[in-house]
Amino acid sequence: MRGYAIGDRVSQPQYGTGTIRLVDEHHTVIEFDEHGLRRFATAMVKLERSSTVEPEKPPRRTRKKAAVAQP
Repeated sequence: MRGYAIGDRVSQPQYGTGTIRLVDEHHTVIEFDEHGLRRFATAMVKLERSSTVEPEKPPRRTRKKAAVAQP
């Protein structure tokens, strides 16, 4: 798997299209549109470039902090 960088859109036969989030000599982490994050051995993963646009993600919801009781 040569020539891919963080942010590239790719397609993988089992999981479909996704975006590369991390790539180094040992591991490639891809966030797939339908299957979330998956980690692959860089030397073994089979990928093709994809021209699809990354889908919009809803904003992450944050929890409200619990109110501290005042004495």
